[in-house]
Amino acid sequence: MSSIPLTAQTAGKGAARAASRRGDRRRRKGPGGTGRRPGFLTYGFLGAVLLGSLFPLYWSFLVGSHDSTVLSRGIPLLPGGNFLANAAQVLDSIPFWTALGNSLLVSSVTAFSVVFFSTLAGFAFAKLKFKGSKWLLVFVIATMAVPTQLGVVPLFIVMSRFGWTGSLWAVIIPALVTAFGVFWMTQYIRDALPDELIEAVRVDGASMIRAFWHVGLPAARPAAAMLALFTFMATWTNFFWPFIVLDPSNPTLPVALQLLQAAHFVDYSVVLAGAVLSTIPLLLVFVIAGRQLVSGIMQGAVKG
Repeated sequence: MSSIPLTAQTAGKGAARAASRRGDRRRRKGPGGTGRRPGFLTYGFLGAVLLGSLFPLYWSFLVGSHDSTVLSRGIPLLPGGNFLANAAQVLDSIPFWTALGNSLLVSSVTAFSVVFFSTLAGFAFAKLKFKGSKWLLVFVIATMAVPTQLGVVPLFIVMSRFGWTGSLWAVIIPALVTAFGVFWMTQYIRDALPDELIEAVRVDGASMIRAFWHVGLPAARPAAAMLALFTFMATWTNFFWPFIVLDPSNPTLPVALQLLQAAHFVDYSVVLAGAVLSTIPLLLVFVIAGRQLVSGIMQGAVKG
């Protein structure tokens, strides 16, 4: 029921008209309290950021579409017609399809594992009350301050003791869960999932595992989608640890592309053509999961 007629009865028609104008202004402004549309500067800044993000990919395609003789005379401004020939040389020079399958397997398994275990740990830290939970979460977050390079030697020793050097298990197992994933899911679930909802499910007789599966996991889906996409991209482009622990005959894509630079003469047109080929699957994943990524970022930034 509108409050405008009641205002007219109690305070007069002038007050009612003023209240109506205030309501119209609030409706025009919307829930955010502002009715201003993005201006030229906003769109110009976003366009510049977009062009700056696309420039490395265009540069790689530009160089990869020419041959070394053209590049020796300078960098052209327009793409050439040698990209397919350079791409074919990439496929012949390195075990590209083996590396592509390895990268897909490692990235997919790692992304799924990080999302599952991070959501499970985040649910426990956010909604379960147990002794020392705050200090344990602080310890998990503090591990992010330790550089990855410091753990390479002991990690390599452990992998060699298990006999996993040269195997994809040596890349997958250490990345099954991340401290950032636990921190991100803890913060999201703490704000997005009300305690009363969990209590209601528990009163109905559900166990805590069922409460997590049927209530916590669906509530955390936007943040989990963002975490999965970022983890997939980070694992796909990871070079340091796979280069150390994997054999050249069974590499991931970044390690395989490094083999193109093993000779004394580096043909940058071939190298960057391979870089473009390795980026295409990431672009497809981003296009497919982009909507979930934006939803996860926006909902993760808003409390409640």
